[in-house]
Amino acid sequence: MDSQREALQRIITTLANKDDEIQNFIETLNHTLKNVQVNTTKVMIDLEEEFGALQATLDEMKASMVNKIKQEQAYKSQELQNQLTICNNALESSEELLDYANRTLSTNDPEAFTKAAKQIKDSTEMKLIFTRAGVTMAPAFRLSLKPKISDNMTHLMVDFFHEKQMLRSLKFLPVPRAPEIDLADCLVADNCATVVWRMPEEDHKIDHYILEYRKTNYEGPPRVKEERNWDIIDNIKDTEYTLTGLKFESKYMNFRVRACNKAVAGDYSEPITLETRGFNFTFDGTTSHQNLKVDDFTVEWDSSGGKGQESRIKGKENKGSGTPSPKRTSVSGRPASARSNRDRFTGESYTVLGDALIENGQHYWEVKSQKDCKSYSIGVSYRNLGKFDQLGKTVTSWCIHINNWLQTSFAAKHNNKAKFMDAQVPDKIGVYCDYDGGHVSFYNADTKQLLHTFKTKFTQPVIPAFMVWCGGLNLYTGLQVPSAIKSLQKGDGGLGGSENSLTGLAQ
Repeated sequence: MDSQREALQRIITTLANKDDEIQNFIETLNHTLKNVQVNTTKVMIDLEEEFGALQATLDEMKASMVNKIKQEQAYKSQELQNQLTICNNALESSEELLDYANRTLSTNDPEAFTKAAKQIKDSTEMKLIFTRAGVTMAPAFRLSLKPKISDNMTHLMVDFFHEKQMLRSLKFLPVPRAPEIDLADCLVADNCATVVWRMPEEDHKIDHYILEYRKTNYEGPPRVKEERNWDIIDNIKDTEYTLTGLKFESKYMNFRVRACNKAVAGDYSEPITLETRGFNFTFDGTTSHQNLKVDDFTVEWDSSGGKGQESRIKGKENKGSGTPSPKRTSVSGRPASARSNRDRFTGESYTVLGDALIENGQHYWEVKSQKDCKSYSIGVSYRNLGKFDQLGKTVTSWCIHINNWLQTSFAAKHNNKAKFMDAQVPDKIGVYCDYDGGHVSFYNADTKQLLHTFKTKFTQPVIPAFMVWCGGLNLYTGLQVPSAIKSLQKGDGGLGGSENSLTGLAQ
């Protein structure tokens, strides 16, 4: 009995679930039916507008052509009217001349006859206008007895035979097919990504394309569930597009594209994945001097940073209060106790390191000094840089140093030696590190002019390093090695002075 009750209960539950499904399906059908009616009305209105626009275009063309015919009629009528007026005047003059000649024949005075005959002859042969007794005579034979223009107007006729055939073949716009991305023609370089595609078959009805992209750290096809949403570039008229000024903080980018005609957008193309690796790092606040105010991509000199706090700490320690030193929180939000070495840099080593090591490969980043920055250094070093060490004054650091205090100097520094440069200090400096090749090069980031190159053999991983005094630096990462620098390094052309050519610095 209990088993039968349980079976019946399961049946009831199943029927109730099915009832809910059917009810939901009925609601879906009603909603779809309503949408069909609404969309049908909208499509009919759009169709009426399209044919109305076509009729308006034909009316406009007709008006233009009718106006052209009227202009031609007015021109020809005016020309013929002018010619008719001239002919009437000539006829009148000819008749007057003929009458004058007849009266001359009846003259009995030989002298008057001779004079009149000569004048008539000269007027005729010389084609002059002869005036006598207020009569103006123009020889009729001076006129061209042929109309200047024809009465033919058929050259203004049109023939819409082909247009009629084309209109009769007019059909509803189809859904565009999915484009095909040409992976071989796609290019990623200089923090730009160029995507090239084509349609499977020629379609003159395509109005524009929509390109979608997103950054990812996963190789291969896009995953169904991805953290990032697609970014959209709409209204692309060509079959390729270049995204510029990208920050490559992710290893890859997914791309897909679809075609749109005036009515509807088609299916997406098969997505592709392009590698977009760049060198990513930020300032490591756990390594910074206490007089430096550090954010992820900004470091600024702060003359009061930590000094008052140090005095208070020393005072409490001297008094033997036994109160432990307060924990200082870094800009990154991590407590000072999490630092690898509290007060990592101190004294006059106003230094901060990057948070990423370079153990192989080629990498590039850029640094821009803030306005009125008095002194700063940019370079790389080993991790064993001492807390009192200054960039360029050790055998384990390589940098260029800019000093705008008292007098301006621009020098490449390594192992307490310097090479001063005559080049103008650029607004933004690019740093190129080829770990495997043993090159650290500095460039004008805007013009890609080489400023200096150190050549060495790295025996340990290196890390980006920075020094700032009275001012600040802005850091730009997620960058690829620019093509211009790759070409220059490949030819090893224009390398600046090596470490062996540096002159000694005063101790």
